[in-house]
Amino acid sequence: MSFSFQVMTKFVNCLGMKPTWQFGDVYGLDPELLSMVPRPVCAVLLLFPVTEKYEAFKQEEEEKLKDQRQEVSPDVYFIKQTIGNACGTIGLIHAVANNQAHLEFESDSPLKKFIEQTTKMTAEERATFLEKDESIRVTHESSAQEGQTEAPSLDEKVNLHFIAFVNVGGHLYELDGRKPFPIVHGKTSEDTFLEDAVAVCKTFMARDPQEVRFTIIALSKDSY
Repeated sequence: MSFSFQVMTKFVNCLGMKPTWQFGDVYGLDPELLSMVPRPVCAVLLLFPVTEKYEAFKQEEEEKLKDQRQEVSPDVYFIKQTIGNACGTIGLIHAVANNQAHLEFESDSPLKKFIEQTTKMTAEERATFLEKDESIRVTHESSAQEGQTEAPSLDEKVNLHFIAFVNVGGHLYELDGRKPFPIVHGKTSEDTFLEDAVAVCKTFMARDPQEVRFTIIALSKDSY
């Protein structure tokens, strides 16, 4: 799937999420540019390059967190990524599934149905269920094709990856289907969520200072 926010919005709308909340670009990280993002924001998506530096950090982080058990709320919806190019889809599911209290859906929404059917499953079981979900797969494929005209698709050659940041129970979570579990990044609130998520995005950028291929997208309440 392309990383344009228009394609993302269309993807979730095709799957029955009402357009009361919209995806939009975060154009810069300084306070002035962040103040232009419509509020409230309920999820932040980060697109970033998977480099050797990042892979080394990911491995290190995993080892460290295996020893120091994190407190992860049982309310966090987390799904593993088992489909090669589906990180955009996984990121969107993470963004939507952890914000059902805010978002609105059509009565026959395939996305809402998927989330409801998988609520009590493990992260691995959800991944298997997604592999068999025709409506999401077909929408993903048509979005990916549409995205190719305006942005590179997320295939192996580009090696870009999507993750989501959400606020669950006043804690900031990083949700990445390639990781074994959610990552807790401390406390947050509805008012500070965008700034808190962007602060973590900055650490991704600092690890790869030569890289420019970072995109941040916010899911905001539609202000139009």
